[in-house]
Amino acid sequence: MISVEAALQLEVFSRTALKVYAGERNLSRPIRWVHPTEIADIARFLSGGEMLLTAGLGIGHDPDRHRRYIEEIAAAGAAVLVIELSGRVFDTMPQSLIDAANTHQLPLVGLNGEVPFVEVSAQVHESLTDQRVLELTNYERLNARFMHLLLEGRDHIPFTDALAEEVNSPVVLEDTTRQVVAYSGATPSSDKTLSEWEHHSRIEHDQATNRSGKADESTSCTRRAVVLRGERWGWLHVLHDGGPLIGTHAYAMDRATDVIAIALLGARESGARAAQRQNALVSRLLLGDISGEMFVTRALRIGRDLRDRSLIAVMVCRESPAGASSEDALDELCRTMHIPAVVADLGEHTLAIMGLSRQSTEKQVIERLAGQGVRAGISRPVIAEQLPSAIDQARSAASVAAARPEKAVHRFDDLGVLRLLASLAQGPELARYIEDEIGPVLKHDAKSTSPLLPTLRAYLTCDGNKSLTAQALFVQRRTLYYRLDRIASLLGRSLDEPDARQALVFAVRGHDLLHRQ
Repeated sequence: MISVEAALQLEVFSRTALKVYAGERNLSRPIRWVHPTEIADIARFLSGGEMLLTAGLGIGHDPDRHRRYIEEIAAAGAAVLVIELSGRVFDTMPQSLIDAANTHQLPLVGLNGEVPFVEVSAQVHESLTDQRVLELTNYERLNARFMHLLLEGRDHIPFTDALAEEVNSPVVLEDTTRQVVAYSGATPSSDKTLSEWEHHSRIEHDQATNRSGKADESTSCTRRAVVLRGERWGWLHVLHDGGPLIGTHAYAMDRATDVIAIALLGARESGARAAQRQNALVSRLLLGDISGEMFVTRALRIGRDLRDRSLIAVMVCRESPAGASSEDALDELCRTMHIPAVVADLGEHTLAIMGLSRQSTEKQVIERLAGQGVRAGISRPVIAEQLPSAIDQARSAASVAAARPEKAVHRFDDLGVLRLLASLAQGPELARYIEDEIGPVLKHDAKSTSPLLPTLRAYLTCDGNKSLTAQALFVQRRTLYYRLDRIASLLGRSLDEPDARQALVFAVRGHDLLHRQ
């Protein structure tokens, strides 16, 4: 279909002057047919969307008849009334017709000269035919594009990308819990809408509203339900300007909704695909392919809104044999706390980059993780550009957590001197230091059935207090003294010296760190 405004710009109407007397706001109405008429009761033959062409013979000169005529054709759904003002009936447009057309917001057009109505019909119908052929061509192209993506086994994100490109508007896909799972074609205004997504998702979509409850004329939203096996899986939203989606744009949205449903039905492993996307995104950050700011931008496209938040990196140690559930535990934690996060499997660890808020703080995250009985490390809160450093901090804290016998969550800022040991553990320096300080004891333990390292560790933990050490080891003092003398002999130094004990503390803790890793 073409609009009234487009039809009035056809060549046939350029042969005489024309004027729009009423209904200017509705010139975008679509025309589906042209109907020349000179009968008074034409309204009963209309089905809606007609361009009526008349010289006025069926209208007459009675003002009351004018009002009834306009009322009847407007009620029947006529798109526009075009009257020839050539003197056959009217020289000027009657004010009664203008007033009635304004009342019913019916576009009323006057022609100052004669125009062959048959040519008007021919040109409008030719335009309608051309438009229909163009639409059918576009429909075929859209079908081919979406089918190609479907046959490639793509997940939902390429479909939302394709739809956003077709309608030239942002597209959001949400699941039944109102969580955004895809976001394509971002604009500043749609970014703002996404920041308040739950509000937007819950409003009635026949009329978009803002936070105050008033109509929001700046942005409209058209949505379609994504249905799997008779149940609604979620909604597909197109955030656009102006009126409702029509023509090719509406068809593109319908087709995208269908193929997304098919893709989700044929890929129940969509959770695994989402995990793959998150793993790939984190890998690019770790490799330095993208910056922290780019990471946040790309995370938004897969439904993780980390913008304008303090970010923390959480590294959870994978425990055998039950460590495979660490990703599920992190996903559940983020879901229950309503924290956006990108979670990735790094082999021996699971990494989550989380966005904090006033309602979900770092302290609450630590408490929840501690309640799950995991070994984990947490970075300092950082901004996006500091994310690579935050991941290093979380890894250091996690390595300390892995070296401890008890399960606990360690903050990077609470590590103290262990931060240095964790950093040295990334290279050969710590291993050399350990060998220099306690190498003879480790060599003894490798050959003996009575290891001395546990005694040395307990002695250092008790800060050189022999009574407490004997109690901790459940041995007699004489036995402890013998073991300590043996350790001092192997190391060639006195264990009573504070500086020596401090050096040995670092060596033993470093050994535990490397051994656990």
